[in-house]
Amino acid sequence: MSTKRRVGIFIYNGAEVLDFAGPFEVFSVAAEQNHQLYEVFTVSKETVAIITANGLSVNPTYDFNNCPEIDILIIAGGSGSRALMEDSYTLNWIYKTYHKSEFTLSICSGARLLGKLGLLDGEPYCTHAEVYEEMSAIVPSGNPQQKKRYVKTGKLYTSGGISAGIDLSFHLLEKLSGLEIATQTAAYMEYIRTPYLIE
Repeated sequence: MSTKRRVGIFIYNGAEVLDFAGPFEVFSVAAEQNHQLYEVFTVSKETVAIITANGLSVNPTYDFNNCPEIDILIIAGGSGSRALMEDSYTLNWIYKTYHKSEFTLSICSGARLLGKLGLLDGEPYCTHAEVYEEMSAIVPSGNPQQKKRYVKTGKLYTSGGISAGIDLSFHLLEKLSGLEIATQTAAYMEYIRTPYLIE
């Protein structure tokens, strides 16, 4: 792992905007305060504009072929994650990147992809409130945590719906870079953090 952790945020057609924009803001603002901390970028299957769940056009920084090594992989959720469950090329990239990463985070319904890969078998997980029923079919042996904002299993984190990705990002930021950096970042963003006990 490099001294500067690389945060790669996976986006795709139908991704939920705040699922990737929230974590992007947290880690990029932290990087602005200390340039040795993080390098934050987006990655998609191809370097062509993706259209988010709400119609926003976004240009990913990298594709699967030219993306640098990722220390923290963040998988955005969104309606488009359903189609990706049948995309073996994307699933293989996620699986390989997960194993190489220091941490992997799913936001909202991004948990579908981790469930499809078997990474949540027998494990606790969080996802969007409206996706738990679907997840029970994807990963029947999983342990859904509807009342939690996010949960950790080994180097894997899953979070609840949409805005929960911001809270999870702050949790990991504090874990890796300390309370001072996390507090400075939240102050700059004018974001009021709520403590969640998961570890």
